[in-house]
Amino acid sequence: MKNIPIINAKEAASKVKNNDTILCGGFGMTGAPVHLLHALAETSPKDLTYIGNNVGEPGLGGDRLLTNGQLKKMIGSYFTSNPNAVKWAQDGKVEYDLLPQGTLGEAIRAGGMGIGGFYTPTSAGTVLAEKMETKVINGIEQVFVEGIRGNVAFIRAWKADTAGNLTYRMTEQNFNPAMATAADIVIAEVEEIVPVGELDPNQIHTQACFVDFLVEAKLQKEHLGSSASVGSKKAGEDRLNIARRALKELQKGDIVNLGIGIPTLVADLIKEKDGIILHTENGMLGVGPEPADGSGAMTNPVNAGKIPVTAVKGASYFDTATSFGMIRGKHVDVAIMGGLEVDEKGNLANWAVPGKPLLGVGGAMDLASGSKKLIITMNHNNKDGSPKLVKSCELPITAMNAVDMVITDKAVFKMGESGFKLVELMPGVSLEEVEKITGVEFLNGLK
Repeated sequence: MKNIPIINAKEAASKVKNNDTILCGGFGMTGAPVHLLHALAETSPKDLTYIGNNVGEPGLGGDRLLTNGQLKKMIGSYFTSNPNAVKWAQDGKVEYDLLPQGTLGEAIRAGGMGIGGFYTPTSAGTVLAEKMETKVINGIEQVFVEGIRGNVAFIRAWKADTAGNLTYRMTEQNFNPAMATAADIVIAEVEEIVPVGELDPNQIHTQACFVDFLVEAKLQKEHLGSSASVGSKKAGEDRLNIARRALKELQKGDIVNLGIGIPTLVADLIKEKDGIILHTENGMLGVGPEPADGSGAMTNPVNAGKIPVTAVKGASYFDTATSFGMIRGKHVDVAIMGGLEVDEKGNLANWAVPGKPLLGVGGAMDLASGSKKLIITMNHNNKDGSPKLVKSCELPITAMNAVDMVITDKAVFKMGESGFKLVELMPGVSLEEVEKITGVEFLNGLK
């Protein structure tokens, strides 16, 4: 078995040249090669193309490259988590491409596996697909996405042996395994390097043939940014009522994905006896409640909101490509997501508001088009009183003809061929009030 070169972070940074495309693992700051990125920020290469889910957080990871002016372009899924990335993009200081999170992961996997590209239904009919080739396959419109490769990949693993085999910890896999296959030079930052033979062959996630260099670097709490600890969660009674009503739609044994915002409140209501299995798109099946002791990602996995959580009995971890394969492959029974607008055709808009500091689609498009049942939870109206249930969405579309049910603070609607059908009023709300504040006609299905 080979012995892979073990170098320091400064030596690793020297492998990057001007105009290189770099792949950078991580979800938020979880599983991010922070030491490698910080070392690169102390060197001179510029005009770099940065590919990753997000570009770090203020002062951490890829953000240092961004604010140094070393990045020419960033390609990712959710830049919103870093206000610096949003501002630089909107001010025209850096070019950017947005891809749905699952599409990004699959494109990197395809590039690493020698596949030129693939078709996916995710993003079909949206602004992200406007310049992309499309094709109808089995009656479903799909967009063509080319595979992605880079010059250098910076990834983070938990342990490596001296041959270069890698194993990851909890939700720290995310994009790292795919990126380890998809670059000319792969440099793995790891917590610990052990002699060859000490890693159980059954537990190796990335094989030695993919890795070129190792850097041993210890993770510190300050490297985890917003995932360092659990913050307080506050919710008004209206939002809790929406979450309670959404829970009633779930059946024992359901695989359920919860979006950020109101949907996360559903997790706090689920009991072990309910038998509901929570999925999070960053790579976990069997998500439990937030840790009672307030501890963070140093000792716990994180969910899609980058919030530390616990694992229930029987939980499992996997990488981003596998996670979104579960979604697109219809192995997720229910997705509960937030919404900005839903129209009478069941179209959903929930990822972008023109002029607002939002720059990321995350997993929304994948989940909206891929889950078997889609429930949207949201306030009935915007703060200015304008309706969120509309005849036709004016905001950028997330998914076409995808919504099955809408639960607001005022009422519950099912979607059908004729549009919205009112099936329930929320406590203390009258039919007359709902008719007055709803922006589209609906069928009255109240008994």
